[in-house]
Amino acid sequence: MTLPLSPAAPAPAFDAADYCSTRQAAALLGVSHRTIQLWVESGTLQAWKTAGGHRRIALVSIERHLERRRQAVRGPAVRRRLLLVDDDPAMLALYAAAIAGWNLPLDVVCAGNGVEALIRIGETRPDLFVADLNMPGVDAVRMIRFLRASEAYAGLELIVVSGIEPATIRAMGVPDAVQVVPKPVAFDALRAAVDSALARREAAGR
Repeated sequence: MTLPLSPAAPAPAFDAADYCSTRQAAALLGVSHRTIQLWVESGTLQAWKTAGGHRRIALVSIERHLERRRQAVRGPAVRRRLLLVDDDPAMLALYAAAIAGWNLPLDVVCAGNGVEALIRIGETRPDLFVADLNMPGVDAVRMIRFLRASEAYAGLELIVVSGIEPATIRAMGVPDAVQVVPKPVAFDALRAAVDSALARREAAGR
């Protein structure tokens, strides 16, 4: 969102702690005061003007600019493969669409049951595994036992989705290291679990 720059425009009702002056922005970004002004005028940084004509720069836009710099240094993000498992085709499609909308470096592979999931694991060697806990045939608990018993999949990040109480899930044999997302699924909770899994992969250098 580009905030108004007109001197006559009233200051938006945002917390002042979320903004800084142009001089502070210049110091944070290591550029000149004039460069900040030009970036504001071009829309590179989001800002508004006070009644006195002073620019206030949105800190979130500064962080985005810094992240673009960090990304340029790191190079393109390493793409990861996520295996998504659910025996309900509608839910499988819903999860896949939500994950695609997050714009993360993820390639999603889908499986409709536990047997198909084990085949896909062997074929694609995923980095992340997200599965409904209860499925006919080979359920997620049995898959987790198989994966944790295999040295080849020791680094696979596991996330289960379930409406069962977490304590009961642990009693079923699901290790504490496996993240649990409750049903009905709040996609921000699923996103947090996936972000956490990706961060652990990166921290471990896998």
